[in-house]
Amino acid sequence: MDTYAKQERTEYPERTDRSWKANFLQSIQYLNISSISNGIIAWLFGATGPLLIVLQSAAKGHLGTIEVSSWIFSIYFVGGLLSILLSAYYRQPIAVAFSIPGAVLVGTTLAQHNFNEVIGAYIVTGLFILILGVTGVVGRIMNILPMPIMMGMVSGVLLPFGTDIFTSVLESPVLNGSTFAAFLVISSFPKIAKRVPPVLGAIAAAAILLVIMDLADLSRLTFSLASPQFFVPEFNAAAIGELVLPLALTVIAIQNAQGIGVLQSMGYKPPVDAMTNWSGIGSIVNGFLGAHSACIAGPMTAIVAGKDTGPVEGRYASGMVLGFLCLLFGIFAPLAASITQIIPASLIKLLGGLAMLGVLLSSFQMSFSARFKMGALFSFLITISGFNLLHIGAPFWGLIGGLVLSLLLERKDFQRNE
Repeated sequence: MDTYAKQERTEYPERTDRSWKANFLQSIQYLNISSISNGIIAWLFGATGPLLIVLQSAAKGHLGTIEVSSWIFSIYFVGGLLSILLSAYYRQPIAVAFSIPGAVLVGTTLAQHNFNEVIGAYIVTGLFILILGVTGVVGRIMNILPMPIMMGMVSGVLLPFGTDIFTSVLESPVLNGSTFAAFLVISSFPKIAKRVPPVLGAIAAAAILLVIMDLADLSRLTFSLASPQFFVPEFNAAAIGELVLPLALTVIAIQNAQGIGVLQSMGYKPPVDAMTNWSGIGSIVNGFLGAHSACIAGPMTAIVAGKDTGPVEGRYASGMVLGFLCLLFGIFAPLAASITQIIPASLIKLLGGLAMLGVLLSSFQMSFSARFKMGALFSFLITISGFNLLHIGAPFWGLIGGLVLSLLLERKDFQRNE
């Protein structure tokens, strides 16, 4: 058996227990400093930078406070609920959120179509994704796609988070440099690191520095409950043609593919078809509440699935922590716009990068340590290039390009993979 075949063996056996309540209760024993801190970091990641993209898209569409508040409520509440349910049911750290590149696409469409027409496109997109999941098309594609090529794409997606560690230090040398130093100091003492996760130490150092440097202006916080609205869709052929296919591809081939690849690299057997189905269902629910597509959040899954989260069988507890925080964030949606002003964006980039170091290392190892190396390399290079065609992002083209180049240059590897 070659190296690649060994890597395909899962470290975590597929569970036959599907009692949601039993798994939910059992998750309590896996709650520890590491699982909670990584859940918090994943939530902070999703509640800051990605939210700003949503707010920018809403501004392009000249949406009012009611529409924006309902949009924010839905993407976080629905995502949080699905994160809890899927993580507990499958005992895997599955983070559900919303399509970040999809939010960019929506901003462009909102500038040309009214909100109800865009909502109609949301509903059609959700139905399309659900059909692909129910028919098993996505699962079959993922089974055929070689793991190194997929992980080459994942490596390309996650690489900027690693480099953000150093650019964030340059942006704020004192705050971020000291936070990074705290991470390194704790990491250099293995005995201490086992009791106090380095990322948690970095969070504690950052919190102390924010107070000392008076960088956290809590007076900007606005506390009030969300008021989700039900919107009536209008089905416009032009809006559907412009948005549905690109938005569905960002969910399936970019966002979900990242999450699936991350989970596989950690030794799990992710339920591909179920993840697609629930992305479709979540997208339909989001649509009626004025929000765009739900999906598996690759970077957030990478954080809660990291090796420093705890034993592989208990990391799903971190996904549930993330889910609960997202639920609360959705309920207090008006708080969302103000919280992005409390914590410096560069600090979030730093903490997110530190939390994903282990996953980034694993993805590189799985990309280039066995077969399909050339395909994995092209998948990686195309992804980090930012190549965009037909309003479809680089990760999708990375998968396509890596597969095509591997078929041309590494035919023997496909023969051995049969």
